Amino acid sequence: MATSNGSDAGTTPSESALIFLGTGCSSMVPNVLCLINPSDPPCSVCAQSLTTPPEKNPNYRCNTSLLIDYCESNGDHKYILIDAGKTFRETVLRWFVHHRIPKIDSIILTHEHADAVLGLDDIRAVQPFSPINDIEPTPIYLSQHSMDSIEEKFPYLVQKKRKEGQEIRRVAQIAWNIITDDCNQPFFASGLKFTPLPVLHGEDYICLGFLFGEKSRVAYISDVSRIPASTEYAISKSGAGQLDLLILDSLYRTGSHNVHLCFPQTLETIKRLCPKQTLLIGMTHEFDHHKDNEFLKEWSKREGIPVQLSCDGLRVPINL
Repeated sequence: MATSNGSDAGTTPSESALIFLGTGCSSMVPNVLCLINPSDPPCSVCAQSLTTPPEKNPNYRCNTSLLIDYCESNGDHKYILIDAGKTFRETVLRWFVHHRIPKIDSIILTHEHADAVLGLDDIRAVQPFSPINDIEPTPIYLSQHSMDSIEEKFPYLVQKKRKEGQEIRRVAQIAWNIITDDCNQPFFASGLKFTPLPVLHGEDYICLGFLFGEKSRVAYISDVSRIPASTEYAISKSGAGQLDLLILDSLYRTGSHNVHLCFPQTLETIKRLCPKQTLLIGMTHEFDHHKDNEFLKEWSKREGIPVQLSCDGLRVPINL
């Protein structure tokens, strides 16, 4: 599975691709404190952002988000976004232009935390302009829990009709679609089939990952501390079948965390699921892209399971 984050931007008419718009944690990388109150010696990962532009810096990480460029059998392309967090507009300016992405056809939300939904207001920037909101709404697929939260955060995006005397204000036009947190209830977004993968994001919170692709099986799990048995069965080699690609959360380089997998637990999870290839996301500034990928190269040889850190802007051609 070839990957690129620069020189061959754009997609050929007959191929699908995954584009990593963001691969960082909620607070992003660089870590603000490392720049405004630097340690001695300074954090080398964060300091890199002072001298290297983001598009050339694999240690510059926006909120985790994936764009699926899905090529249909007739050659048409559909663009499916997973999550629109705090850095959504920044990633559109940087990576939609670079990879020649003209639009968003549908959106899927993993959960309703800030790093997954606070960019929803900016969806209007990638929709056709209409001063009276007379445009086709963008479908968004989300759980009922996420819907309830978004109604409080963005009531004007959910409002069904104007009140008497209320002025028209241009806002994103969205068609909300509720999905279940059940591996046995798939749904379709822009013609591509998705299976919800409920996982624990802390023991008191269910977040959704997603399984998609008929020709290549891909699982995307961005925020997870524990994978329930039913979900693990759906994505494991010893269960429903080996994944071609696993995209998995890994917050800190060492130790553990109550609501995320960290590197040691991530590697153990990968060994248990045994995918053909894994790309890591959701990383803090503890990860150095080049150094840790050198470590993973040796780990992959030893374990027989290819694993790499992803990076913002990475484009992975794939047959879906």
